[in-house]
Amino acid sequence: MAASARFTAAMVVLALGTSLFHCTEASAPSVGEFVHTTINSHTVVIFSKSYCPYCRRAKSVFKELNQDAHVVELDERDDGSKIQDILNNIVGRRTVPQVFINGKHLGGSDDTVEAYESGRLAKLLGIETKVHDDL
Repeated sequence: MAASARFTAAMVVLALGTSLFHCTEASAPSVGEFVHTTINSHTVVIFSKSYCPYCRRAKSVFKELNQDAHVVELDERDDGSKIQDILNNIVGRRTVPQVFINGKHLGGSDDTVEAYESGRLAKLLGIETKVHDDL
């Protein structure tokens, strides 16, 4: 009986500790809301790191197309790691860059350059351009 009571008490403490942990994680839902709102509020969104050469490559594609991209530099944000966790849940990758067009995931650097070179990116953006293969 005493062992059963100790086990029950331990389970209650564990449950309370877990619920308190979730209550103090108030920023996690707001980070998720930030990611969702950002993706859906801009034509082009790039989740990036300022020092990343692959991110620079993806950003250069949009400069070439004269398209403004909303860039979120994760290394310049306190919640950058949490944003990467959320992106992992959304697209299955924590890597950068992660590019979204009109609320839909395009992919990373290689995906962006491939879409640019094939003309698919221009179609997604609704702009006229020639097919490029110079990046």
